[in-house]
Amino acid sequence: MKKRNFIKAGVAILGLGWLSQRYFRGDAIALEAENEAATIVKTEEEWREILSPEQFYVLRQKGTERAGSSPLDKQYAPGTYACAACNLPLFSSEAKFDSGTGWPSFYAPIEGAIATSVDRSLFFPRTEVHCHRCNGHLGHVFDDGPPPTGKRYCMNGIALSFHPA
Repeated sequence: MKKRNFIKAGVAILGLGWLSQRYFRGDAIALEAENEAATIVKTEEEWREILSPEQFYVLRQKGTERAGSSPLDKQYAPGTYACAACNLPLFSSEAKFDSGTGWPSFYAPIEGAIATSVDRSLFFPRTEVHCHRCNGHLGHVFDDGPPPTGKRYCMNGIALSFHPA
């Protein structure tokens, strides 16, 4: 019986090693490539100086704000939603819709404004959305949105700033 448990433990360790290579190593490589593409690069200390603690948590540490906590979720005035870290315009109010999730949602970004990577932090892949200019974490994109794209860009409101038209 002990020999069988030893074999099971060995298989489990090998399996975890394979998963960590498959799921975590790829993300590190993808993030290195994204960091090289970002045109605004600051140190952690420089980001902390210009962002609130909540913004830093979401934009720089890939956090998520509590659902329903952002006033931008129910903002439907004409205008543009920009990155709260670098002010790059990301989404037009014309692409905004009420997804019922508690986070501001859009069916399409402004062309060239975002970058994406694979996020496997929950052990199943999701598509993470970043600001193209500063690589700030904005949220995730899902395939359950409305026409014409069928996409739902589910963004953290604290990672955005709204500029009325």
